[in-house]
Amino acid sequence: MHEVTVKDGTRIHYKDWGAGQPVVLSHGWPLNADSWESQMMHLAGNGFRVIAHDRRGHGRSSQPWHGNEMNTYAADLAALIETLDLKHAIVIGFSTGGGEVARYIGCYGTKRVAKAGLISAVPPLMVKTEANPDGLPIDVFDGLRAASIANRSQLYRDLASGPFFGFNRPGAKPSQGIIDAFWMQGMMSGHKNAYDCIQAFSETDFTEDLKRFDVPTLILHGDDDQIVPIGAAALASAKLVRNATLKVYPGAPHGITDTHKNELNSDLLAFCRS
Repeated sequence: MHEVTVKDGTRIHYKDWGAGQPVVLSHGWPLNADSWESQMMHLAGNGFRVIAHDRRGHGRSSQPWHGNEMNTYAADLAALIETLDLKHAIVIGFSTGGGEVARYIGCYGTKRVAKAGLISAVPPLMVKTEANPDGLPIDVFDGLRAASIANRSQLYRDLASGPFFGFNRPGAKPSQGIIDAFWMQGMMSGHKNAYDCIQAFSETDFTEDLKRFDVPTLILHGDDDQIVPIGAAALASAKLVRNATLKVYPGAPHGITDTHKNELNSDLLAFCRS
């Protein structure tokens, strides 16, 4: 077991595969580092050291009652990077992990970072406000919270079999294996941690964090993302991040780390090598 213990005593589990320039991967909600397995295999097999951690409260990490918000997530990521003394790292975040990466750069800068990636990522802000009219209504996130309290096991099954991977679209061919893996990872998270994380990923404004990006950044997003719609996410982020390259996957859903893994793996490897 690879673990780092952060200042409040929380243990952060991580995987560390391969050798070479480090690539650090931050996962989505309510998942864990296992959700990156395809990308880890590909990048580690092509000359990179790939590190993916379980966010506090998720997977094999501790499940603290407090600290389930973006500033602490970013501090945990900083502790991991500093404990491993990573330099010239490529930091990549999927969905909620994209927010974690954004807040990390916003708070700690890029002294240890060579490049960044945002995949189906939540920045700059998911929830609808007067300043963010393209965001999703707060009712969407209140609904997630209510469903989590009522029966979170069923919530995760419904998300995985429906909008997360686009399996609810006409002609889609659902994969029971992908659905089961999502459910299993979700149930490994702490109930309170996953509940709190809904507010963290939906109501945190990353606008100022994105403005601090000063390294080459790849932004990837599907234009049929039903979880994090592209308009208020990737399209807005690409306007805020200097040195950003935006690539849109036509017809792709939110969970492109699985549904479009071959294309994504190729794009990530090319970006890491560039």
